[in-house]
Amino acid sequence: MSLALGPVLLIVVQRLFFPIPLGIYVDGFVLGILTSLVAVGLVLVYRANRVINFAQADLGYVPGVLTAMLVLANGFNIFLAFFTGLAAAALLGGAIEFFIIRRFFHSSRLILTVATLGVSSVLAFCGLLLPRWWDERVTAQRLSGPFEDDFRFDIAPRLFDGDHLTVVVLGIAAISAVGLLLRYTSLGIAMRASAERADRASLLGIPVRRLQGVVWAIAATLAFMGVFLNSLVIGLPFGGALSFAMLLRALAAMMFARMTNIPTAVAASIAVSILQQAVNWNSSNAAASTAVVAAVILVSLLVLRPGSTRAEQDQTSSWQATDEARAIPRELVRLPEVRAFRAAVVLASAVFAIWLPFWLGPGDTVKASAVLVFTLVILSLVVLTGWAGQVSLGQAGFMAVGAVVAARLTNEWNIDLLLALPVAGIAGMVIAVLVGIPALRLRGLYLAVTTLAFGTALTSYLLAPRFADDAPGWLQAVSFNWIPEGRVERTPILGRIEWTSTEANYYVTLAATLVMFLAVQGIRHSRTGRVLIAMRENSQAAQSYGVSATRAKLMAFAISGFIAGYSGGLWVHAEQGFGAEAYGPGLSIGIFVAAVVGGVGSVLGAFLGGLYWTGSFLFLRDGWTLLSTGAGVLLILLMLPSGLAGGLQRLRDMALRSLAERKGIVVPSLVADVLVEDTDDEPDTLVISAASNGSAGSAGSSGASGVGSTNGSSSTRAESEETGVGQAAGASAAVGDAGTPPEVTR
Repeated sequence: MSLALGPVLLIVVQRLFFPIPLGIYVDGFVLGILTSLVAVGLVLVYRANRVINFAQADLGYVPGVLTAMLVLANGFNIFLAFFTGLAAAALLGGAIEFFIIRRFFHSSRLILTVATLGVSSVLAFCGLLLPRWWDERVTAQRLSGPFEDDFRFDIAPRLFDGDHLTVVVLGIAAISAVGLLLRYTSLGIAMRASAERADRASLLGIPVRRLQGVVWAIAATLAFMGVFLNSLVIGLPFGGALSFAMLLRALAAMMFARMTNIPTAVAASIAVSILQQAVNWNSSNAAASTAVVAAVILVSLLVLRPGSTRAEQDQTSSWQATDEARAIPRELVRLPEVRAFRAAVVLASAVFAIWLPFWLGPGDTVKASAVLVFTLVILSLVVLTGWAGQVSLGQAGFMAVGAVVAARLTNEWNIDLLLALPVAGIAGMVIAVLVGIPALRLRGLYLAVTTLAFGTALTSYLLAPRFADDAPGWLQAVSFNWIPEGRVERTPILGRIEWTSTEANYYVTLAATLVMFLAVQGIRHSRTGRVLIAMRENSQAAQSYGVSATRAKLMAFAISGFIAGYSGGLWVHAEQGFGAEAYGPGLSIGIFVAAVVGGVGSVLGAFLGGLYWTGSFLFLRDGWTLLSTGAGVLLILLMLPSGLAGGLQRLRDMALRSLAERKGIVVPSLVADVLVEDTDDEPDTLVISAASNGSAGSAGSSGASGVGSTNGSSSTRAESEETGVGQAAGASAAVGDAGTPPEVTR
């Protein structure tokens, strides 16, 4: 699809299905200018770091609040306050890139995406805290621009003033300045070269990392412009950055621009904003426009031809998951000390889980049940992202479908919970497979945005019963009439087991969680699990062994959707009610963050991520939740790139290494290069083993073999992709059986 064709088609759709008067066009154009400031910033950061910057709007939020407080509390001239905020935004953007983003330069795009989400939470917390320095509590309000009363013009049915004109003039000027900078200056040419191929630009002497700092400073100033101009015509969003609807429009514009083309991003921002305003004009439901924008993203991605530009083909940075947790090495697993410790851990965990309700009390027991449910949802991402390498930001949508089906089955059709939960899982599985079809041709950020758009459309409109009156008849038949309303009762299990109490609900949730964890562990050690790992490591090598890539990807979505739907069935009964707004895109993004923080390659990571993320929201109050899920996430990812589970694995390996030394046992998977002295005066044997990062070919994992490097170091998956080295050995070991690790003698 031509880049120029997308915005034109949006206007055609609007003209055909959502006719509007001229004033709404102008209103949409003004909103489009604001959106384009966010979209251009997103494009610049993507070109520099190959990641969607979810903190883009928040980069302008803190300096925007500063500007407002200088005007409202200190009485500053608005021009002086504006330039102060502009300088603060540039400094803030550069500082964030230098102190945070640069630390993730060699990390996968998965980790960097979560880092931007962490930055977003930290900035939102700072924006909430900033007015307290003036001992002020400010609500969202419009700032009076300098030309507000100088211009007044009426374009039916809207009344516009000088502030609207200021938005258009300053917005166009800012975007034009960025374009001129990139096109005609040495700095801009260097930025463009770095964006095309960072490795080649470095070889030519271009300071890539310093240029990325400049890019973040420019993106922050654009974000500040968006927040400031938004405060003139709509209001300063105290308590949060620009709305999710703004981010969704900017993402839609990015999709039409294939992430990199700035003029198309600007044109698409205006077209999408006009379309959204047209939907709002023709419908009384504000969420309908959000669903339309989400549908626009889905359609644009389905007709998109990925990989057509050099930037899209650049595989310098990987979107693969973090390392998978290794099993205890074969040489140590049968030692009495190891067996006793494992038994003690299992016994202590069981006793703690059973005794927990008696210690917490009824109120906190409800929160403990929530931790278990969301641990299951995070487990679905472990299968999809950790094992299969497919990114999803729509898990809450699958969860919502399962919740609707389970509530309907138990309360309307009197189906037992033991049957309702698997059926809810099947419903989630069917929807997940349908969403997974684009995964056959999309990956990485494109797939992430696809799933986010689907989840947004599903929960903002299709599963919202308050929109039933305005929905078409066919949509009411397949959607709204199925949505449970009122209280969802916990009907007796098997007709006898009552679980209406808080404690009983906890134990039912605990049992259901344990069953699913055991099932997932079984899948991991089956051929299905090995195939998913092999496809993640090297799809070409796996396919050479007869593995179907299409079947494997859809299988990953099916298993993930089943787990999410299953957990939704549990959650709707725990909450005893269904509300579509509770399953919004914010929940999906939070689940994604929790999975990466816990360790997306590990089943244990699902529990640790659920405990950290859910516990932060349930046990903390006010803005401290933002700080814990922001700064805490950044600290964890900086210190433990493999997540909390990776940190525990390091501690376990340290203990195992110490035990092996005391026992005199050589464990290649724990020691990279081990020199074994031969008592028969024969030449020393040097056992070489890759310092396994959890790859399928590591010794001690499942008996599969890997080929170590002669210097004892191991290459990461991203480095292998950079050098073009295939991983056929790891893929073949994951699918079938391989030989024993080789020895190198000297």
